Amino acid sequence: MEKQNSFDDFIEAANYLTEKKYTSSDYLAIKGGSNGGLLIGAVMTQRPDLAKVALPSVGLFDMLRYHKINYKRQEYGNAEESRKMFKFLKSYSPIHNIKDNVTYPATLIVTGDHDDRVPPVHSYKFAATLQGIQNKASPILLRTEKNSGHGYELLLFKVIEKYADVFSFTLYQMGIESLE
Repeated sequence: MEKQNSFDDFIEAANYLTEKKYTSSDYLAIKGGSNGGLLIGAVMTQRPDLAKVALPSVGLFDMLRYHKINYKRQEYGNAEESRKMFKFLKSYSPIHNIKDNVTYPATLIVTGDHDDRVPPVHSYKFAATLQGIQNKASPILLRTEKNSGHGYELLLFKVIEKYADVFSFTLYQMGIESLE
């Protein structure tokens, strides 16, 4: 029941970077995969002003239904077990905290179409929900790796392609045209 602490700690680390002038929100990208994908999804919906770019990968984004989708994984609890657990999971479930009339960071969601740990439907639903409300200023894109699972079994050229897309997206959204 202390999951929010991880999101708060991440937000505080990002705030530290901006307060100490290491960066600004216009040049901050946040990235995480798997449980880190959940982290990025939760942080970007709780603090959409924090970063210019969000890069969640293979994350759990529907915490109220994840126990039905991810029948092998039950470590987060079950929204159907009690009203208290429902409220707790809903409080940070990324897909359930998306709000209208909010500008979210430019977002590139990455998933694999054969992920058996975090089925891609989490990413598909998260992307579609964000795309349905997001203004045109910041794009919401979905990158699905074909014949891929949780992201660890990619061939080297596939890893290079994926990171070329991720870094290109990030730099473009920040307005960086050259790496001189």
